[in-house]
Amino acid sequence: METQPDQLPPPPGLVASMIRGFETVANHIAIILPPVLLDLFLWLGPHLRLKAFLQPIIDRIPSMANAFPSTFPNATTLQEMWTSLADRFNLFMILRTFPIGITSLLSFKFPNQTPLGSPVGWDAGPLAGIIGWGMLLALAGWLVGSFYYYSVSNAVVKPLEHFFWRSMKQTVLLSFIWIGVLFVFGMPILLFVSVVSIISTFLGQLMLFIVALLLIWLLMPIFFSAHGIFVSQMDAMRAILNSLRMVRFTLPNTGLFLLVFVIINIGLNFLWGSSPENSWLLLVGIAGHAFVSTALLAASFIYYRDINAWLAIVFEQLQRQARSAKI
Repeated sequence: METQPDQLPPPPGLVASMIRGFETVANHIAIILPPVLLDLFLWLGPHLRLKAFLQPIIDRIPSMANAFPSTFPNATTLQEMWTSLADRFNLFMILRTFPIGITSLLSFKFPNQTPLGSPVGWDAGPLAGIIGWGMLLALAGWLVGSFYYYSVSNAVVKPLEHFFWRSMKQTVLLSFIWIGVLFVFGMPILLFVSVVSIISTFLGQLMLFIVALLLIWLLMPIFFSAHGIFVSQMDAMRAILNSLRMVRFTLPNTGLFLLVFVIINIGLNFLWGSSPENSWLLLVGIAGHAFVSTALLAASFIYYRDINAWLAIVFEQLQRQARSAKI
């Protein structure tokens, strides 16, 4: 659409980006394989338990309840809850890394039954073994997550040169930056919420909800930091700064895009995960989730590329208008 010389062009359309994202994945259907394979592994593959580490703590809950009755008013319920968690928890869920990683339907569901029966259980061992497994799985998650993002961005952007290994290094650096920021700001907040929860359960839940909203608001400006690495081949810090700049100048449009992104993703996840974990119907949910989440990721790459191109045109036109006004 042509615009007048003194008229700014309209920003990229949200619906158009979404439609093109789904079309991109439909034309490159193989790129949904990573999330499909990850969910199949978390469902049908072996589970890495923390039973040996957690069981001594679970066994001590009754004695701690006797020593501190006000802190542990429902010791039996608490013991049953932690026993169930120890039986279901799967450390392989760390393979779903953040902020860059393969999307997964089952990483936080901890399925404990399959159509083939109970999955094989391994134990991570003592604390040192858990830390070792955690570091190894996080590195593996960042590696395969980088490949997933690289594949989706290639389907959208088609770069002139291959830069996977450079992108992977920047992915790891970006992840450490995110972890550091969340640790520095998150730990004091979590301690505060824990203290409030001891005083009042209701106030603790209310504070947790407020903190979740605040966290979403704070992370929104750097949501597109990964996109700068894979679309524009930036380093981690430049990608974060570019994301901040982009969201700052396009907040209403970008905020609406992210809202729709989250609503579609979370809303459909309830549908995809509605099948029983011991039914083969869950395969439909896994495939549906992989397709939609990958299409949304492709749409975000398309939106990032188009909104930055639009910003470049807007800034150039504004500079031209400013020069004309001085003459």
